[in-house]
Amino acid sequence: MAVTPAAADTLAERLLAGDQRALARAITLVESDDPRGWELVREVYPHTGKAAIVGCTGAPGAGKSTLISSLTALRRAQGRSVGVLSIDPSSPFTQGALLGDRIRLTDHFLDQGVFIRSMANRGALGGLSEAALQTALLMDAAGRQDIFLETVGVGQAEVDIIDHADTIVLVLMPGSGDSIQALKAGVMEIPDIIVVNKCDHPMTETMVREIRGVLSLAPADGRPTPIVKTEALRGDGVAELADELDAHRAFIEAEGTLAERRRRNLRSEVISICTHRMRRDLEARVDGDERFTKLFDAVVERKLDPASAATEILEQLGD
Repeated sequence: MAVTPAAADTLAERLLAGDQRALARAITLVESDDPRGWELVREVYPHTGKAAIVGCTGAPGAGKSTLISSLTALRRAQGRSVGVLSIDPSSPFTQGALLGDRIRLTDHFLDQGVFIRSMANRGALGGLSEAALQTALLMDAAGRQDIFLETVGVGQAEVDIIDHADTIVLVLMPGSGDSIQALKAGVMEIPDIIVVNKCDHPMTETMVREIRGVLSLAPADGRPTPIVKTEALRGDGVAELADELDAHRAFIEAEGTLAERRRRNLRSEVISICTHRMRRDLEARVDGDERFTKLFDAVVERKLDPASAATEILEQLGD
């Protein structure tokens, strides 16, 4: 159904009033790259910046969704409103996704104080969808006080979350090869809090020692990275994790680094949107152009290397 300008204004007002359906509609517009969605974001953007945005990353199967569900229950018991954005992997062929994270959050579906959205990553690298930060902004504008962003669970390269959240939580699971690999990867450089979930596993203490060993090699930034042991299914350790989230929030506010993080995140978002739009424009300009078709044919025939072809395309487009 088409949205008229007047209806868009009404949608913004409903969104700012916390209407669940308006929020869902707004996210759909942004996710589909609809110009009406960007207009809506522009209108409500001055009302953002109040929510605490927590990013949860880690290997598949570590229990991120279950942990977020337990954190959501705790925050609701504290009287806070919550937004959850879970990113699921999508098919590289059909762009479809199971969106299975919603299955693990069913306890909150009827709670009007919780808004849950699953989103396919649509091939975006780094564990997040391109529309993730825009969605978080819309949830913020709708009055969600705590927003949890769950990445797709792709492994060592899953570091885009650092450009979207105020606090980064890395969730690991003892006895998992993926978790051991994470200890060696760049993903260990981004967390503000590390969670060892499923802590009833006999290898838990061994993993905690390994994590501490890795952290000891990193330069100190004034705040040691806490390690929290949880069993999310039972809710064990979740209150301690919430306390650490509050402590980190208080720390970055006192140090003035919250504003710095958000400035970096928003700068990255601006550049990302520019890159996306420039690529789309470039593809539209070269598609069907005989000059560029000949260049691509030369690359296929091994008469011209890709870098030289790219240079020639840019030179011709610049003329």
